Amino acid sequence: MKIIFPISAFAALSVSALLAEEPVSIDSLLNEMVDRDSVARFPAKDFRLKQDSSYNRASKTPDEPEGWFTNQDYNPKRGKTENFIRIEENNGRKEWVVMEHEAPGAIVRTWMPWLHQLKPNSDITMRIYLDGAEVPALEGNMLGIFDGTGLIPYPFAHPSLRSAVSFFPIPYAKSCKVTTDKKPFFYQFTFREYDKDTAIKTFTMEDFEAAKDLTEKTGKLLLEPSAAGAGAPLKFSEKLDNQAEKSLDLPAGVASVRELSVKLGDYSNPNITRQVILKMEFDGKETVWCPIGDFFGSGIGLNPMQGWYRTVAEDGMMTCRWVMPYQKGGKVSLVNLSGAPVDAMLEVKTGDWTWDDRSMYFHAAWHGQYPVPTRPFSDWNYVTLKGRGVYVGDTLTVMNPVEEWWGEGDEKIWVDGEDFPSIFGTGTEDYYAYSWGGRSTDFYEHPFHAQPFANKFNKLNRKPESDDSRNTQGFSVETRSRALDTMPFGSSLQLDMEVWSGTDCDMGYQVGTYWYAFADTTSNRKPETEEVLNVPPLPEAMLKD
Repeated sequence: MKIIFPISAFAALSVSALLAEEPVSIDSLLNEMVDRDSVARFPAKDFRLKQDSSYNRASKTPDEPEGWFTNQDYNPKRGKTENFIRIEENNGRKEWVVMEHEAPGAIVRTWMPWLHQLKPNSDITMRIYLDGAEVPALEGNMLGIFDGTGLIPYPFAHPSLRSAVSFFPIPYAKSCKVTTDKKPFFYQFTFREYDKDTAIKTFTMEDFEAAKDLTEKTGKLLLEPSAAGAGAPLKFSEKLDNQAEKSLDLPAGVASVRELSVKLGDYSNPNITRQVILKMEFDGKETVWCPIGDFFGSGIGLNPMQGWYRTVAEDGMMTCRWVMPYQKGGKVSLVNLSGAPVDAMLEVKTGDWTWDDRSMYFHAAWHGQYPVPTRPFSDWNYVTLKGRGVYVGDTLTVMNPVEEWWGEGDEKIWVDGEDFPSIFGTGTEDYYAYSWGGRSTDFYEHPFHAQPFANKFNKLNRKPESDDSRNTQGFSVETRSRALDTMPFGSSLQLDMEVWSGTDCDMGYQVGTYWYAFADTTSNRKPETEEVLNVPPLPEAMLKD
């Protein structure tokens, strides 16, 4: 009897095995960044994501609300606030320590805002010391290193909206310390902590220069995303009556969804992207229930954007490139809850997969609430997971009834039952990689994050440069997908976002969340068929416009 295995499946497994054997390095991390298959397997080199940030040190425990919701998540030039690690002297210089990690790791994301919201500059010098060295491996302007104008190229480093954001990996075998030569403003350094025996090749400028060709190749892939290994499409295109559901059965046996697209015939009613639901079932278990807008990153209405994992095109085609493996079979469905007939197209492309003990199922869930009172201050739960898996992204849509800024709330992400969150942020907009939220209502996009809509602006209706307004009224859509900053968890993960508006009012919140997990992992999210119809109303002033 002959047993024939697809060559591509063998190739994928062999590449995965090779990555598991080689040391963590600049090269290995760049390759991992664009390896769509790797995110669907639990990491062979296990790690946990950590973050050092300028979060307010008065935040100790939810049991003490006054400190927990204190908003000063930065270090003003004047004043006694000390939202950093310590001040020390190095080589005769006074330096502020903003990140310190004593274990094998890699910096995989950095975020820093402009010092002044109208001036893209900083007079602060940053130094990154690796493995206890007295001489920094990297040194330069705190913004210039990470805004795409300096050492690290676009799209890895880029300016976002009033920020310097970088996803270029900086691995280290033993330790990492980051300092500034002046009191730091806001900051976030997100890093992996590997198991203590993990082999890592520490970042050097020589290796950085040697990786230039790979860096350029990886950057081009990020900006021109495609679905590797996708076969011929399965497809339907027809009118769905209200409450109707239409499905595509996936090929039987071990395989994977490689690309998934949805297109509606009419987006004139923006609520339609909230009330047409994508459902997915793998090996007899439903793992995806999410409105299409929150799944593809468009939020409420059609808001074009392009990322590494998802694209929303101007013609209404919404495409996802997360790999979704299964062992026996599956089903992909669209459900119309809008109250009226909808013309809908669904297309799925599958490909090979080799199932192993690290393979995981893809999940997406949705949660919405209106009204959400902004007083007293509170933490709004995105999702809570029990079991083992990897968190890979989310799309938040809020409805703000007032013009004043709504997004001072910090993300708090608890992993594996820890006493204090591994990730404690500095503001909702910072989590989505931009800054100065009151003014920053223009559209922006990047392979790993975007603001597809804010106030009345999107990719098709940009905010004029001359418009200096701070009006954040109405809907805002923020989306983030994770590559090197995915979040593995061994027993649990809880992601909360602080509701922190400057105004006492009732807001609307809705979020789509995405993760991979093993079969016995559970979440607190169930289908919310009634809540998707509870769309927060726009303020009367906006309806008149």
